Amino acid sequence: MRETEKIWMNGEFVDWADATIHVATHGLHYGSGVFEGIRCYDTERGPAVFRLADHMQRLHNSARLLYMDIPYSVDELVAATHELVAANNIDECYIRPIAYRGYGELGVAAQSNPVDVAILCWPWGTYLGPEALEQGITAKISSWQRIGPNVIPHVAKATGVYLNSMLATTEAQRGGYREAILLNEHGYVADGPGENIFVVKDGVIYTPDLQVSILPGLTRHAITTIARDLGYTVLEKNLIRTDLYLADEIFMTGTAAEVTPLRAVDDLEIGDPGPVTKAIQKLYLDTVHGRVSKYDGWLDYVAARARA
Repeated sequence: MRETEKIWMNGEFVDWADATIHVATHGLHYGSGVFEGIRCYDTERGPAVFRLADHMQRLHNSARLLYMDIPYSVDELVAATHELVAANNIDECYIRPIAYRGYGELGVAAQSNPVDVAILCWPWGTYLGPEALEQGITAKISSWQRIGPNVIPHVAKATGVYLNSMLATTEAQRGGYREAILLNEHGYVADGPGENIFVVKDGVIYTPDLQVSILPGLTRHAITTIARDLGYTVLEKNLIRTDLYLADEIFMTGTAAEVTPLRAVDDLEIGDPGPVTKAIQKLYLDTVHGRVSKYDGWLDYVAARARA
């Protein structure tokens, strides 16, 4: 992790090394926090953050599901992000807003504890490795189930939820795979630990529905839009593991993963990245780098670092 100069904490900029919390912070003990992953891309017009306001709105929505009130509006968080990217003099980075129950009581509920908010950003390349986008990755269907909607609200990007993801990823990597795929309690394909899943069969693209406990990914939404604009049919439906084994193509999407092809699942070869995956991946990467005017509304240009 490459450190940058400043982190935004509760309305103020602090030095990276000074962005600390108390060991009795509630979120550390109980996972009472929500976060977002956002990317800022270098474009001809300067740094551009992909779907910034949408991400900050989802942060608020996640907090609401955890009975937390974030003390900063979406617009205030958007403005703070602009200022942070400019303050760190950075053109391309990963952005991590987080809100969590802070220091106070250590009871399980601790509703009186303050909700602290921070935003950090740092340079971060391809999440699953530099070769992942071109060559694809291997994945293992995890023995860990995706959490159900009546266990924890799966539409919340909550810190505690990601214990589920950590276990699945660790298991997969200890087994020699690059990533995991989680099934829900009924055996339907849910998502990856930090990605949504798309399956291509006979030219049609399929992706799991929200009812199988997936995170409603903003990249997932963008990819669905891009794929349909390219002329592909995209259907939401329940998928089982053999749909993965018999797929023509599979790819994962997410802020960090972008559009990452899968070349094998459970040692069954899917093959090299296919034409559908490549077409969607290219248009997506062109979009986030500001090369597609049709989708320019998804980009939030950092005014303080805009180029003439």
